[in-house]
Order: sequence, then structure tokens, then C-alpha cells
Amino acid sequence: MSRIGKKPITWDSGTKVSMSGNVLTVESSKGKLSQEIADCIAVEIDDDGRTATFATRDSERRSRAMHGLYRSLAANMVEGLEKGFSKELEIQGVGYVAKIQGTTLVLNIGFNAPVQMPVPEGLTCEVPSPTQIKITGADKQSVGQFAAEVRAVRKPEPYKGKGIRYVGEYVRRKVGKSLGA
Repeated sequence: MSRIGKKPITWDSGTKVSMSGNVLTVESSKGKLSQEIADCIAVEIDDDGRTATFATRDSERRSRAMHGLYRSLAANMVEGLEKGFSKELEIQGVGYVAKIQGTTLVLNIGFNAPVQMPVPEGLTCEVPSPTQIKITGADKQSVGQFAAEVRAVRKPEPYKGKGIRYVGEYVRRKVGKSLGA
């Protein structure tokens, strides 16, 4: 049995978790998220409405594999609507900058034209300084996906380290060409 799947999920009084059919829905003042749960997983919400537990309906391999997954997905939905998730990116390179125009992130990162990326619905994108990008939202998967898409526009290269990277990411540097003596 999954050690993660056994842990109960708790939430604050401002958050409402409900199960209808196979769909788990989490609502709060910040929004609403829902996740379809596989038939092999049973979700039990306590009478007090502040705790949920997950269990497998049978002992098949797939059921045991899904146990911890669905518990983690539900816990991330609750945490996202209560606290939110964020990813921070930094841009390194001379003249490389980012800015927000309406709901579009505009990156000037050495290409002949600026790269325009529409910010997905449910996410907020801030540019505290021209070389920093902060992506926040309630859905952990969409925050991480958009951050990965922004990073993929210009990955950090190994010789000078120029490009877009996560804050705190280590970029392994290579030695460039050396002149023969």
C-alpha cells in the first residue's frame, strides 16, 4: 500500500471539497479545480468536511500504482487553491529582457523578432525586473508547464550561460576553444 496514499488530506474552512461520480472538485475564493478519479480508487470525505482519505478498491497492481498519484493530485489542488504555486525564471545575456503587454509575455532574447507568448488562463505572469519572470497560479501542472515552455524558448547554453533558466538552476559550463601554443 502506498505510504503517500495513506495520508489524509486536510484543508481550511474556506475551501470546499466535494465528490460527484468520479470527479473530485475543490473550490475556494481563488477558483475551482476538478480532477477525474479512476474507478479503482475510493475517496471518502469525512462528515466534518475538512478531511479526505484515499483507498484502493482492490489489490491489483494498477490500483496500488494509482493510489498515491490521485492523493497527490488532490493534495496539490487543495494547496494550490489555498496558497498557490509559483515558478521563477531569470534571463541572462546582454540585452535579453522580458516584459508584459496585456496578457502576453514578450521576450527579447537575441532573435530577430521578439517572442510573444500568451499567458494561459488561470495563471498570472509578473516581470519584477527586466531579467526576472514570476509565474503564479493555482494549478501546479499548468504553472510548471508554462515555465518549461518559456525556458524552452532559449535554454541556457553551456559556454557563456546565456538564456532563460530557473532561479537557482545550475548550468554546467564548458571550456571554449583554446589557442594552440
